[in-house]
Amino acid sequence: MGVIGVQLVVTMVMASIIQKIIPHYSLARWLLCSGSLRWYLHPTEEELRILAGKQQKGKSKKDRKYNGHIENKPLTIPKDIDLRLETKTITEIDALALHYFPEYQWLVDFTVAATVVYLVTEAYYSWMKPSQEMNISIVWCLLVLAFAIKILFSLTTHYFKVEEGGERSVCVTFGFFFFVKAMTILIVTENYLEFGLESGFSNFSESAVQFFEKQGLESKGPVSKVTFKFFLAILCSLIGAFLTFPGLRLAQMHLDALSLTTEKITQTLLHINFLAPLLMVLLWVKPITKDYIMNPPLGKESVPLMSEATFDTIRLWIIILMCALRLAMMRSHLQAYLNLAQKSVDQMKKEVGRISTVEVQKMVARVFYYLCIIALQYVAPLVMLLHMTLLLKTLGNYSWGIYSESPSDLSVESNPLSSSANSESSSEDGKMKANVIQLTVALASLKNIFTPLLFRGLLSFLTWWIAACLFSTSLFGLFYHQYLTVA
Repeated sequence: MGVIGVQLVVTMVMASIIQKIIPHYSLARWLLCSGSLRWYLHPTEEELRILAGKQQKGKSKKDRKYNGHIENKPLTIPKDIDLRLETKTITEIDALALHYFPEYQWLVDFTVAATVVYLVTEAYYSWMKPSQEMNISIVWCLLVLAFAIKILFSLTTHYFKVEEGGERSVCVTFGFFFFVKAMTILIVTENYLEFGLESGFSNFSESAVQFFEKQGLESKGPVSKVTFKFFLAILCSLIGAFLTFPGLRLAQMHLDALSLTTEKITQTLLHINFLAPLLMVLLWVKPITKDYIMNPPLGKESVPLMSEATFDTIRLWIIILMCALRLAMMRSHLQAYLNLAQKSVDQMKKEVGRISTVEVQKMVARVFYYLCIIALQYVAPLVMLLHMTLLLKTLGNYSWGIYSESPSDLSVESNPLSSSANSESSSEDGKMKANVIQLTVALASLKNIFTPLLFRGLLSFLTWWIAACLFSTSLFGLFYHQYLTVA
């Protein structure tokens, strides 16, 4: 094998593309600035003055002076004025001034680059079938997940800095709720929720015990099952807290997008997009999906519609198609969010009283100012679901091909200790070569601890959990905006 392999070349090329080409051709900028999204311009003070029937006043004696400065009272206008906002297509210059635009652009463009690296690596492994190389696409997928979680954490910290509004209480409440929910889910048997987490952890513990025994150590395993599930529940509560406001925001955008469109096809796609996390959740509920498909009730005879491997492959494809649909409906949801500016003005017209011109301008301008934050809350869960699924396919030894019957890929694991043992018999130098062989054996044994069974269970559970959290918060947000706000 050469010093520079195919995967390293692909990584270097993609790093060069990120540095040289993406600043000029960016999917993130195209999603916002292709001309399909329109934002509302805030009215100037002169326009509001004309609508209110007021003229520009000069300085009068009634203006109070403090320390040599003139203090003018803020201009107020009636709330029921006939205000119509002007719209403008989003340009790159407009987007550059938005808060969190660099983070949004980096996450989307890096996700595209990581996905391309994954596809090229998958094609390379499919054709060449290398056995002694590390799959570098795993590192790219992990980096995407790290960036998505980091951005969601950064957005969540802003809610904790706000003293008023209740955002902090909402995050903490949902965090505890998801912790209790995760502990409840983790005690459900594999007969109902088919993650493979129990068998994966048992396989991991047995491999770890064997590794310690070969090293001359006595151990019952690196960690107990209760401790493992407790720390996993803490991780799930953090993920749930990070996905709280993205889910609530998705529910509001879903309702607004439905009210804007009249086409039946678009409305159907919006409903499927909203229910997509629920469909992903049901894919791992064994009595509803797997048992029903593997053993359908067709009279007295049980005729399975597909093999277990085929079902696992179809499950991966369904998640990827759902992610593609969510990306396709992104502009509809963002435009629904941008229309909140006009919606707020229309709501203001129904009220009585007066309001300052500055408050009207802030009410309209803040909608566009937070556009990239809303886009990140929409994209980050999508990115996490997609690359968690890609990791599940690679580390769980699944296949992209739909086939009828095939032996389990988990039996492919070969014991890498044989080649090291053979080389030990031919050593004549003594201690140095024996130490090298011993270190190689130890590293090979350590590698065997983390089996595909463990990754299958853990990544299946985390993929299911992200979809479950997103649907739970979206459902709560839908109920809140549809019923509680009306009441």
